[in-house]
Order: sequence, then structure tokens, then C-alpha cells
Amino acid sequence: MQNVEWPRIVHHGAHAGVTGSCHQLLIDSDTSFLIDCGLFQGAETTDLERGANTRLAIDFDISTIRALIVTHVHIDHVGRIPWLLDAGFDGPIICSEPSAELLPIVLEDAFKLSVSRERELVDGYLRLLHKRIIAVPYNQWLPLSSAAGSQLRMRLQRAGHILGSAYVEFELPKPQGAQLAPRIVFSGDLGAPYAPILSAPKPPYRADVLVLESTYGDRLHKNRRNRRQQLKKVIEAALRDQGTVLIPAFSMGRTQEILYELEAILHEAGCRSCVTDPLALFTRELDGQASPRWEDVPVILDSPLASKFTAAYQRLYPFWDGEARQRLSQGRNPLDFLHLLTIDEHAAHAQMVEFLARTGRPAIVIAGGGMCEGGRIVNYLEKMLADSRHNVLFVGYQAEGTLGRKIQTYGPKNGYVDINGKRLTIRAGIAAVEGYSAHADQAGLVRFVTGMQRWPQQVRLVHGDARAKQVLQQAITQQFVGKGHDGLVVIAEGT
Repeated sequence: MQNVEWPRIVHHGAHAGVTGSCHQLLIDSDTSFLIDCGLFQGAETTDLERGANTRLAIDFDISTIRALIVTHVHIDHVGRIPWLLDAGFDGPIICSEPSAELLPIVLEDAFKLSVSRERELVDGYLRLLHKRIIAVPYNQWLPLSSAAGSQLRMRLQRAGHILGSAYVEFELPKPQGAQLAPRIVFSGDLGAPYAPILSAPKPPYRADVLVLESTYGDRLHKNRRNRRQQLKKVIEAALRDQGTVLIPAFSMGRTQEILYELEAILHEAGCRSCVTDPLALFTRELDGQASPRWEDVPVILDSPLASKFTAAYQRLYPFWDGEARQRLSQGRNPLDFLHLLTIDEHAAHAQMVEFLARTGRPAIVIAGGGMCEGGRIVNYLEKMLADSRHNVLFVGYQAEGTLGRKIQTYGPKNGYVDINGKRLTIRAGIAAVEGYSAHADQAGLVRFVTGMQRWPQQVRLVHGDARAKQVLQQAITQQFVGKGHDGLVVIAEGT
């Protein structure tokens, strides 16, 4: 029988693209840990997921998995958890304290969309989920083995991607004669500096092996420091078209960032007590203005799921960064301000779509989903994408094959897209503000590696398009060679 080297890392997702994160750390023949169990999206969707029954079967052996560790609660990192449970996984789900509150919200929605909306089944599933979740404070070691002297442990560190996001450090038993216990680090998704509400990530002290995301491994972010001014400028230009600005946004993370920024823009514009009821803004006369004033523009949050997350974010304010907590101390609420109108009921959503499509009333609409693959944004796009009065503003990454990527690609070329069986010529304005990426750019990813006191012997690149991984591989390798470090940078392969 061929000898097997331990530990081993096996990638069940996010090795051939950006979505479907799922990595297995095998300690020995009897013990392993799963890091994330995410959904594939866009062009990366598997044939099985395209099937009519949408039974997203777990196609790998789970018998040795002792725990699932969740880096953060985006659907491409946790969306297959219902099927993991269905496959028989009965271990704990370990995550940060904020993620422990946010995860049930995400997975309730996923369960309803792909398994059942029957209340009894949903409630039973949620009870099971709550029993499994173990909330772990940041920067605190958690033993993973009860065996005497095994010293297998892990800890979570802030990743700065969304609230609750973490990278995972595993410390393995120290080999006989070794000075240090081996450490394996999974980056999850790393954030970038100057993100609203979040503190920027700091590298670990050391790692022997690093599994590193590479979403933006081939580019540098622009204008992160002044992105609020860029957002204001783009929105004001769009509003001059006398229509609605549609912002597709993930219900959690990006939505709260944009609300935070819009509250600041309104505050700086002096709109601190100019409205007591956002509905009243729809009856205001605009007096033939060439461009609406900020005080006349309602901000519409049209996503029941985003409303739940926004409420959870407010409860989790102790985990906000210093600037965000300072706003609260000044009597401001950056996630619940006077111009904000929240729409939950579907009937109210349908009425708002029809009203804005018919009248072109200037407004800012934030709606899910972030890549336009589903959610209420699709209804707005269907009604408004062919109308030149309106604008679509992208504030996040659009994966290959998604409707969002198609609109970005074909919109500037006077092209078309198909929505709900209808072919729509894109006449609406298409814009993007790049500074709102929740992912670190190439410089940030390289700093995460070179900022360690002891550099890894191996870096395995995941969670990126082929070019992003190749360019990042070259950038990190160049740093290693320049410092005489013999570490190896490889592009991860799947099972």
C-alpha cells in the first residue's frame, strides 16, 4: 500500500474559479476538517446544480470530517451546508461570534430557496443548525483534539471582508525534534483597507502552508480613499438623467457598506432633519430641476433579506470599527437614517417597481442580488433596463456567466440581455465604482504573505480566475526570490 503524507489539503471548490469555496484539511486517516462549504455560481455552476431537482449532492467522503469551520457567511462559502447536513455530517459548525448570528439568516434563505418553504421543516432545520454552531472569539485558540499531548488547535483572526469574516489558523502537533508546531492558514476572503464598518486584516505571525484567495490577484484597486466622493459623483451624474439609480448589491456586506456611505453623503449635504418620512419624498415637487437635490432623493432598500442583515449588523455594533462606532456616539445611525425607505412585502415591491418605471422619479434603489442572478433587482432590470432615464451602478465583482457581467459587458456596446425570456436592449446607463471591492487587491494579498514574520513554505492559490492566480503567483514568487526565500507558490488543483 502506498504511503500517504499527512497532513494533506484537498480542494473541493474555488480551485477552478471564484465560487464554491470548500477545502478539506486532512490531519490523518481518521481526522479532517472542512473549511467552508459554498455554492457554485454563474459559469462555475456544476451540471448537478443545473439539474431540475437542484440536489447539490456532496460528492466527497465526509466520514473523517470532525468539524466545519466557516470563514464568513457569503453564499459561495456556506451555500452547500444544507446538503452537507443532508449527507450525514453531524459535527460542529465553528465560526466567529458575528457569523454565528448571521449564518442562520443566510442558511434559512438558502433552505427556503432550494429545499422547502414549509414552516415546520424550516424551523426544524434551524433548530438543528443552532445546535451545531459554536461561536468562537477572535484571536483565541480553540483545542480541536482531546487526545493527550496532541495540541491540535485553531483560531480565527479578523479578515476584514464582511462583518464576522475570519481567516483560520491551524496549529498541528509539533513533530519530535522540531522547534515550532506547523501552522496551516486558510485566508478565506481577505478585505481591503478603508472599508466601512470593518477593520483591515492583519497577517498572521507565521504560516508553513497558506491557502490564499486570489480574486483580485491581477489588479490594484483605485480610489479607495476617495471612493465616497466617486460614489457621490457617479450617482449625481446618473440622477441628471431624471430616473432611478439601481444598485445591485449582496444582501449582506455590500448593502450595509453602501448604506453607510449614503448616510455620510446625506449628512455632508446637510440632510440631517430635512425629512421625517421618506414616503413624503415621492410627493415633493422637483421644480423642474436639471438635477435633483440630495435632500429630495429617497434611498430605497428593497430586499427583505438585506433588511434582516442590516438589523443584525446594528445589533453587532461592538464588532464595528472605531469610525463607525463614533458615528453612533454622535447620535447618527449609518444603517438607519431619515431618507431610508425599507420595502419588505412583495406587493409593495411590485408597486415600487411599477411606479419608478412609469414615472422615472429620481431615487436610489439598493436591491439584491449582487450579481443580478436572482432577487428583486431582476424585476427592476426587466422593467427599466431598456429605458435611458435609468442607470445601473455596479459596486461589486460580477462573476463570469452572471447577468451582472453580461450587462457590464454588453451595456456599453448598445447590446442586449435576456431576462425572464425577454430580450432587452440595454439603453440604461451602466456605471461602476471599483473602490467598493470587499476583496484585497494584488498589493494587499502580497502584503498578507510578506507581512508575516516567518514566510510560508508553500502558498496555494484558490478563489480566482486563471489570470488572477497566474499573475499573483508571479508577484509572490518575485518577492520570495528577491528575499532569498525558498517558498513555493502553486495554483491549487481540485480533487
